[in-house]
Amino acid sequence: MSTASRVLELLAGRGETLAVAESLTGGLVAAELTSVPGASQVFLGSVTAYATALKQEILGVDADLLADRGAVDADVARRMAVGVRRVLGADWGVATTGVAGPEPQDGQPVGTVYVAVAGPRGVENLSLLRLNGGRADIRKESVRSVLELLSGELRAYAGAQDTEQNGGN
Repeated sequence: MSTASRVLELLAGRGETLAVAESLTGGLVAAELTSVPGASQVFLGSVTAYATALKQEILGVDADLLADRGAVDADVARRMAVGVRRVLGADWGVATTGVAGPEPQDGQPVGTVYVAVAGPRGVENLSLLRLNGGRADIRKESVRSVLELLSGELRAYAGAQDTEQNGGN
């Protein structure tokens, strides 16, 4: 089973929804999710905020943060995930931002990628990736990584909910 299938199955089993904010992946995360039959049960949509201004205007990333640090930043990724969750009304939001190349961006070398997850009750997680390879390789690995991060958070969140419902241990 693919990671996308696993994520969608976990979400569907809980009646939860997902939205995606993408920069360097340019819609590849959404494409991976929608390649799975039945994705429309939980996948609401995506925002491809490739231009830095759209990260602010649509996703609500702070303009000063973008001006100070640029788009390739941990806090930007986090805020993109939170923003897409809010804008599209989803239970979970994921985001990708980084440098696929061929040139460095915002003082960050090619292969620097941040993937983030935002979920119910303040669940947030982030990974910094230092990827090798060409542009296509970096984008593909970014998609895989953000879906793996989400999968892990969904499993951890489910475990935490089970513990709370059963009175802890």
